[in-house]
Amino acid sequence: MRFIAIISLTGLLCVTTISFGRTPGSARILRYTPFYSGVKIQSDTSKKKKIDTVGSTEGTLLKLRSDKNPVFSELNLKANSIDPQKLVTSPAVSLQQYLKGQAAGLYIQEPSGEPGTIQSMFIHGASQPLLSAREQFQTQPLIVLDGIPLIGEHPFAFDIQQYKFNRIGPATNLLTNIDMENIASVQVLTDIASIAAYGPKGVNGVIVLTSKTPSAQKQISFNSYVSVGLRPQVTTLNGRYENNFRKQFYYKYTPNGRFSDDEVYPLYLSDSLSSSYYGPSNWSDLYYRNPVSHTINAAISGGAERANFRFSLGNVRNEGIADQTALNRYSTMLNVNMKPLEWLTFSASVNANRVERDRNNSLRDRFSQMNYIPDLSSPFSPNKDIYAGFLKDLKNGYDDNKSNIVEGAAVLSINLGNFLFTSHFGMDYNEGYRDIYYSKVLLEGNSYASNYYGFNQRLMFNNTASYDLKLNEVHNFRFELGQSVHYDTYKYNYAFAYKGTNDYIKLNLLNSNPALGGDGSEPEDYLYPLSFPKSLTFKYLDKTKNNMLSFFGKTAYNFDNKYTLSFILRADASTNAQPTSRWFVSPAVSASWNIKNDLLTTNSSFNELSLRVSAGRLGRAEYYDNFAQGPQYTTELGYTGNLLSPGYNAFAVLTRPYNYGWVGYGIPWSYTDQLNVGADVAVLNNRLRMSLDFYTKTDKNQLLAIPDYAEYGYTQSYESGLSVNNKGIDLTLSGDIISNDRFKWTPSLNLNYNVNKLVALPRGLKEIAIGDRLFKVGHAIDQYWLYTNDGMYNTNEEVPVVGGVAKKFNGITLGAGDPNWRDLNNDNAIDDNDKTLRGHALPVVAGSFNNDFKYGKWTLGMQFYFNLGREVINQEMSNHFNFINQESGNTINSVKEITFWEKRGDFSKYPLYNPWSPVISYRVDQDLFLENASFLKLRTVSLGYELTDVINKKRLKLSRLYIYGTANNLFTITPYTGQDPELINYTGYDRGFGMPYATTFTLGVKMDL
Repeated sequence: MRFIAIISLTGLLCVTTISFGRTPGSARILRYTPFYSGVKIQSDTSKKKKIDTVGSTEGTLLKLRSDKNPVFSELNLKANSIDPQKLVTSPAVSLQQYLKGQAAGLYIQEPSGEPGTIQSMFIHGASQPLLSAREQFQTQPLIVLDGIPLIGEHPFAFDIQQYKFNRIGPATNLLTNIDMENIASVQVLTDIASIAAYGPKGVNGVIVLTSKTPSAQKQISFNSYVSVGLRPQVTTLNGRYENNFRKQFYYKYTPNGRFSDDEVYPLYLSDSLSSSYYGPSNWSDLYYRNPVSHTINAAISGGAERANFRFSLGNVRNEGIADQTALNRYSTMLNVNMKPLEWLTFSASVNANRVERDRNNSLRDRFSQMNYIPDLSSPFSPNKDIYAGFLKDLKNGYDDNKSNIVEGAAVLSINLGNFLFTSHFGMDYNEGYRDIYYSKVLLEGNSYASNYYGFNQRLMFNNTASYDLKLNEVHNFRFELGQSVHYDTYKYNYAFAYKGTNDYIKLNLLNSNPALGGDGSEPEDYLYPLSFPKSLTFKYLDKTKNNMLSFFGKTAYNFDNKYTLSFILRADASTNAQPTSRWFVSPAVSASWNIKNDLLTTNSSFNELSLRVSAGRLGRAEYYDNFAQGPQYTTELGYTGNLLSPGYNAFAVLTRPYNYGWVGYGIPWSYTDQLNVGADVAVLNNRLRMSLDFYTKTDKNQLLAIPDYAEYGYTQSYESGLSVNNKGIDLTLSGDIISNDRFKWTPSLNLNYNVNKLVALPRGLKEIAIGDRLFKVGHAIDQYWLYTNDGMYNTNEEVPVVGGVAKKFNGITLGAGDPNWRDLNNDNAIDDNDKTLRGHALPVVAGSFNNDFKYGKWTLGMQFYFNLGREVINQEMSNHFNFINQESGNTINSVKEITFWEKRGDFSKYPLYNPWSPVISYRVDQDLFLENASFLKLRTVSLGYELTDVINKKRLKLSRLYIYGTANNLFTITPYTGQDPELINYTGYDRGFGMPYATTFTLGVKMDL
């Protein structure tokens, strides 16, 4: 039996086909079609609909009972449906951690095990080169919670940062606000016809979360777990090991194994009797720990048939394995449904969270935050007692990180038989605070303080009207019209200062008791904290807004539950688009053919066989207002150490944005053209199921910063014309291999194969070099640009000589101890023309293999997670071998964390180049450090037991009592020689700063009264 449910999401009517009868009590979502609306209904062919109770335990706000077979039973749209109840047994704290490996086509990067840090998601690859956090932000999918399209942390604050490792402020992953205990369904939308209904903000794919909503029956639920992690077993090093490592270079390349007179050996390695560096290396006892995490969630629901509610409270404490990091979240959620009249329904929801982070103490993050680099000639001592002294000094200051996150929605629906009108208001608001103080004992006598406050806000208002028209038993139509408007605002206030005399004063506090002049006037420094000198106090504030107005119309036609055709046309206008191209009109068409209903109605071998296709165009949302007005002015005044100043000597100054780049007129909308073709098959009495999808999408007219206009003072010019194609296959395969009353085994596989290609560059260019990246038409955008290593020149005589001239590297004559880099163009000179594009920073194949077992009241689940075809640059190893250049300059790249004294990688696999060579022998842009980072992980093993029947025999009358245990991150199989191959961000360069994931063991209980 099948029925159609129209679900409200963001004011979108969402048509969902649900199929029953595959296994007893099971339901599988096969298709997902978003339309703008606000309630969840069942489609009906009859003109009269009987109203059922408001709400259900499965997440519906309103149900309408159908007396006949529904129309549109086969829709051409596809959604990856994820069971949230299988996710809550994992000690995850963010949406990304929950969804990793759960849906074909969804790839998640988790570059650090530190709780609450930023993680990236990509659906069907990256639409543009990932050069910075700006592009990473532009390529993230849209997250929709109960119809609210969630707003992310805008990276525009990076514009004032000299070092862009982390955004100023708490930099907390805003998707830690999702308590999976409150979620009833998770849908991952990928095809063009489904995401088109969400508009330009959904162009990168959409993840739809629907929360549990109440029923008229009173219910109380309680869920909790405690998790314990295992600290990693690491090999620690001290100065003796590092000294021996470096001496092999001195013995080979310096006279008598010593430096020349004008060079100095590092002081921390020069005295082998020093207990600070040559003594015990026991720092790991203070850095790593066995983390303990817990969660608790309680919910109550109830009411009457026409008015009911669900209210939940929860707390999560998630500890990191390293550096005393942790995240603490307090959450609450309220859902209310009311039906005052037979034809009128009102629903409202609020999700509120408070998130607090204990951040890492890494030097790199701290110095990049401060824009200040102290003397880095001596790293941390590996001695536990000395390292403890540093931690004690650090605790004399503070680093408070707090975020408040609130989402709210209100939906009003009028149902007049075949006519449905819905009005939907939604709000997403989050604010962050970060207050820092570092005492002067940590910073060469310079104390430091900073304060940050910022918020992101989205207000949305949607109106949708739909009408179902049935001409006869086989011809059915649906017509829809809708409008939506989004108002987005991002703002921050930020200040920092050096050399304060008061350790705990905030920079944004004014003098509380100013000494007035004799004439009653205010003192000159009234607006400045007296504890910090004016010249060393820096204040920044910024605000950006963008609005989007949209209209759409959709028509859907169904013929006899065999053929379905739909067409959607939208018009979107954005304030971030230039006035000459404010509007963008985009169509999408989709069709499906139910072969089973058409040709195989009497064939018992096939339980389902259907084909679907969708094609269309969708505009891409531009989140930056820099391009809306063409040439512009700014208040930028750049100087070393602090990138921006709002004025000079209290006078505002306007200049061209030379450091940012030239922005011209005539910039059009960028957009995506996408084609999806898919098939769904079920055979052997629904015991074997497969979904196969092919897609190709091309993102066109995108902006790219091209180095240019240097003669006018600009560093680059932003121009449209960038085009990137992603194509691939999504495969979902599952089966009930064994299924009887006592035992059931259901394996399932989901994977995505994706390849990308650069189709076009601005100005018709065929290739362009930006920094250490080369982008070449016809090649992938995530490749590395590297020299190819062919060994080493052991003597000067081995260096090739042509025409009496020895081979050179960028004008420098090569010699003994230098790498033998391949001369691709045979001109006896090594330069950029001899670099090649190698590897992929994003995996070619990603997915998971799951096995679910059930025996009586026992359940067992295992998830294997894998990435294939991904390579990374082991920059941590490059930095270690390149110690001469790393330590010769006092820069942010010279930072050595306490983990410098941890054995990582295989040093024996690298040749002994001359580290003093001016060619920089251990430079990172060579394939010497390119490694295969494919892996297979046993990510989760869970074991549970249903105690409901046992408890009810004691006359306690529980609806459910389920206990479970899980083990996470049990092992990783990989050829990569560095840390965990997952601990790498979108750049593909492993700098060694990612904190490891813990192997955790969890014990939990789920109870319903």
